Amino acid sequence: MPILTADMSAGTLIEWRKKPGDALERGDIIALVETDKGLIDIEVFTPGVLERIVVPPGTTVPTGTVLAVIREEAPVGAPAAAPAPPAPAPLAPPPHPGPLPLTGERGAAADAPGRLKISPLARKLAAELGIDPVTVRGTGVGGAIRREDIEQAAAALAAAPEKPRAALDRSARLRQAIGAAMARSKREIPHYYLATTIDMHRAMTWLAEENLKRPVTDRLLYGVLLIKAVALALKEVPELNSVWRGNEPVLRPAVHVGVAISLRGGGLVAPALHDTAGQSIGDLMRCFRDLVLRARSGGLRSSELSDSTITVTSLGEQGVESVFGVIFPPQVAIVGFGKIVERPWAVGGRIVARPLVTATLSADHRVSDGHRGGLFLAAVDRLLQEPALL
Repeated sequence: MPILTADMSAGTLIEWRKKPGDALERGDIIALVETDKGLIDIEVFTPGVLERIVVPPGTTVPTGTVLAVIREEAPVGAPAAAPAPPAPAPLAPPPHPGPLPLTGERGAAADAPGRLKISPLARKLAAELGIDPVTVRGTGVGGAIRREDIEQAAAALAAAPEKPRAALDRSARLRQAIGAAMARSKREIPHYYLATTIDMHRAMTWLAEENLKRPVTDRLLYGVLLIKAVALALKEVPELNSVWRGNEPVLRPAVHVGVAISLRGGGLVAPALHDTAGQSIGDLMRCFRDLVLRARSGGLRSSELSDSTITVTSLGEQGVESVFGVIFPPQVAIVGFGKIVERPWAVGGRIVARPLVTATLSADHRVSDGHRGGLFLAAVDRLLQEPALL
């Protein structure tokens, strides 16, 4: 069961799209999983043959649980590989209402024999939240249970499909999951915030002229220009295109911009536009339309939820002029755009009316500082002044 979002601790296997014996290629959809973010298509990242299904449909299991065994095909002439060790049986649901057991960062259970290892703060929080520490697997040193483990166990309990909570609809569970992730972000990440005003006259003029050349179905939205400018600006301030792995940020070579999309039933998701910097504006527009459609109809792929390296959010359609986002872990930055407003602007010593947009940056102070963040926003501004080059 893959970890599709930072706050995900469990998922429900809904359907297998492949059967034992089927040949698999990288990118094939093998299963459908339900999470608080909706129904997600699970992709295959290793070509081979589906040897065995471990978790049957309808089963809820923690992240890190083996769902199936894929046998990699050996090259012609290569010695046969030793048979894979038997996969662990799926974890059965607890016999009484309680949180699902959690796994550590490496997906291995931290079983501590003897006395339960738990910090005083975690023990106090467990008592307040009604969590039995014995059912929680710690991710601290030597399997010690930390405060974060108790909080994740409480979130898993809230999201679990148990009878006492059956009345909670998906939107309510999604809101709980988002709340847990954002609380963690604000608690653990030292945010800093920057804002700048960008003159959109050249970009909007170019966009109007470009759309006259295109059929209606291929016309561009100005939001795609903003997304592409963000992706290209990361080449100048690459540390903002990092994700946390363990206790350190890891620079990602490819730019996969996550786009915050509001869902019709409430809540939001931020799936990735893969290789954002390398796509043309036209291709990026088509991918963006497809991503929004699938996000709202429940057809996202697992990689689209897990691969984002930075997020762009905009509330311009709601009339908001500026938005300071909260960073989505494990990312280190989020960029916000408000609505385009016409305001007085000084151009060549004259005051003229210009379309302006407020761009903001919320970034992790452990990875960058205000100087680097300022350079990033300046790069976004400069790129939008040459829209034909995006």
